Amino acid sequence: MRVAIFGTGYVGLVTGTCLADVGHQVTCVDIDQAKVDGLNKGVIPIYEPGLEPMVKANHQARRLQFTTDAAEAIGQCPVVFIAVGTPPDEDGSADLQYVLAVARTIGQHMQVPTVVVNKSTVPVGTGDKVRQAVAAELAARGVQLDFDVVSNPEFLKEGDAVADCMRPDRIIVGSSNADSVALMRRLYAPFNRNHDRVVEMDLRSAELTKYAANAMLATKISFMNEIANIAEHVGADVEKVRQGIGSDPRIGWHFIYPGAGYGGSCFPKDVQALARIAQQNGVEPRLLDAVEAVNAAQKGHLFELVGRHYQHDAAAVRGKTFAVWGLAFKPNTDDMREASSRRLLQQLWDAGAKVRAYDPEAHHEAQRIFGQRDDLVLCDDAWQALDGADALIVVTEWKQFRSPDFARLHTALADKVVFDGRNLYDPAEIESCGLAYYGIGRGRSLHA
Repeated sequence: MRVAIFGTGYVGLVTGTCLADVGHQVTCVDIDQAKVDGLNKGVIPIYEPGLEPMVKANHQARRLQFTTDAAEAIGQCPVVFIAVGTPPDEDGSADLQYVLAVARTIGQHMQVPTVVVNKSTVPVGTGDKVRQAVAAELAARGVQLDFDVVSNPEFLKEGDAVADCMRPDRIIVGSSNADSVALMRRLYAPFNRNHDRVVEMDLRSAELTKYAANAMLATKISFMNEIANIAEHVGADVEKVRQGIGSDPRIGWHFIYPGAGYGGSCFPKDVQALARIAQQNGVEPRLLDAVEAVNAAQKGHLFELVGRHYQHDAAAVRGKTFAVWGLAFKPNTDDMREASSRRLLQQLWDAGAKVRAYDPEAHHEAQRIFGQRDDLVLCDDAWQALDGADALIVVTEWKQFRSPDFARLHTALADKVVFDGRNLYDPAEIESCGLAYYGIGRGRSLHA
């Protein structure tokens, strides 16, 4: 099947590549000529495990093409995906300007009956706006062509996006048009062989499902962070609490790890956007507002622990050098959008401290964000970050950080202290090596 996809970010590039990998003819469209030129030369603009070889193989096989020519891409395609960004507007609501711009472009260039598939995360009711935008352009051309708008939200986890796309838990198709649903089933048939993963619903329910899913996961994270903060004040070990509640099948183990707060492109944006949707429709989003507030506060918690260790003496922190392991918002990505590291680094700099940081993939992104600074050294490996460091702060749970040589840490760190923002280490093991240990609701963070 011929498919056009507008947008070559995480969603568009991964979706297009996976569709091409199962035999569809896919053209990805982007307005950034340099980005398109790079993709056609095999330069992948994002880090996602397994994606680069798939892009190169499918491009070489001519199943996957990249272009800035929207008219050529849309042409005779029966399916056109919208997978562009919906960044937060000033009030936190989703900015639909890029989605609607693509909708107008589709209306200007479609030549055959078309199913317009909204893959972007959008507020409830956006499908109607997309339909109106396409219809207006067709009317301006004096052309009558059948088309439908389908909501097909993505559920791709950064770091596991290729696997999530090739082996989806569910494929949500939001449409009341039986022909459109049948076409989407044909498109996704190669991903749907073992059992039926397609969940059919109306368009507005599909739009809300995406926001609801991300908000639910964000809620679990904020809940556990709040429990960790309670643990610190009552002297309970949150890791024991996590094991106690995670073993309850009604709760489960996923997304109940306390830490330094969630980030990335989805959870922060989607929680805010869903809260604005609620407000605009006369519903007070009390829980969503709390989820967001807890997360915002949690991003400052590591620095609070730093202050506690140094007895809240500003002079004691000024001039210190902190090694920071991990800058990306999560492992297996170079994405630093809303990353907890960004708040932490700014707090350290504001306190007059210096930072030596290492991340396996986010080095160039950090350089782009922070530029050249006298108080920041971006290192080539984790141990280099410890050179001349007084303390270590772990922010991202990359696998390579999980089992360090604690004796070597003791030798390297002048102040013999580790701040573990992801609870990777056992407090007793670290302290037996002569290191002070602060976790999230563990170790010396208890009895605040």
